[in-house]
Amino acid sequence: MPKALTITAGEFTFDARLETELAPKTSAAFLERMPFESRIVHVRWSGEGVWLPLGDMDFGVSYENHTSYPAPGQIILYPGGISETEILLAYGGVAFASKVGQLAGNHFITITSGLSTLHELGTSVLWNGAQPIRFTLA
Repeated sequence: MPKALTITAGEFTFDARLETELAPKTSAAFLERMPFESRIVHVRWSGEGVWLPLGDMDFGVSYENHTSYPAPGQIILYPGGISETEILLAYGGVAFASKVGQLAGNHFITITSGLSTLHELGTSVLWNGAQPIRFTLA
C-alpha cells in the first residue's frame, strides 16, 4: 500500500504519510477515493483545526487508531455516527468535539513537511474562509 501523499491546501503544500500500519482499513478506504478533493473550513468546537465536512459519506470503517486529541500535523477521520462524517487536520491544540460532545477520529495521515506553516494555514482559513484541499499520491 502506498504511504507517501502530497496535500495542497489553499496556497500551502505538505508532504504526508498514510499511517498504513496503525490505521490500515482507514488508509485503504481513503486510497480508494484518491485523488481526494474537498474544501476545508475552520472547526467550531475543537480548537485549532480545520475540517472537511463530508455529510453522510461512508468510508466503511469503524474506529482504529482513534483519538480525541490529534497533535498538530495529524489528520483524523471521524467515520460518522452521532455526528456527520468528517476529516480534521489539527494545526494547534485540538480537543475533537461536535455540538453533541466529544468525538474520536481515526489518525490515518501525518504531515511530514511544512509543519512550520500549519498555523498560517489555519489562521488563513479562520480569517479568509473556506479553502480548497487536495490529497494525491506522491
